[in-house]
Amino acid sequence: MQKLSQKINMEAGYWALFFACFLAATIVPFSSEAILSGMLIGGFNPIASLLVATMGNWLGGMSSYAIGRIGKVEWIHRWLRISDKSLSKVTDRITGKEGWIALLCWLPFIGDVIAVALGLLRARIGVTAIGMLVGKALRYVVWGYATLEAMHYFNA
Repeated sequence: MQKLSQKINMEAGYWALFFACFLAATIVPFSSEAILSGMLIGGFNPIASLLVATMGNWLGGMSSYAIGRIGKVEWIHRWLRISDKSLSKVTDRITGKEGWIALLCWLPFIGDVIAVALGLLRARIGVTAIGMLVGKALRYVVWGYATLEAMHYFNA
């Protein structure tokens, strides 16, 4: 019975991490890194934790991209007062660089804006998705490694 309880707690922990990381990649402002560190300090599997955090955050970022994608170009003109000519210049500048730009979606505060902007500008979804996945994964790998190293340092 105790093993079943532990398994349920572990699964609940991973689901909580997934949803926390998903929400952190949207407009909800909080630190998914703190949740990941808590999981690692709590003895959760580092590889599984990194994979769950990355997938949750990536899917959250892609939902922000989708929100931008369903937006209308007319909204950009009306609310942001950006002309067709200026919008065309921006679109031309990002074309071919979507993946590199999407790598930056992990950044605090502006990462969500970048994801929505890539959607609004109709950036290629495949390249954007891969760039975003790589950027978010690297962020969690670095953070997870730093957490594990700090645990070793303070336990030594």
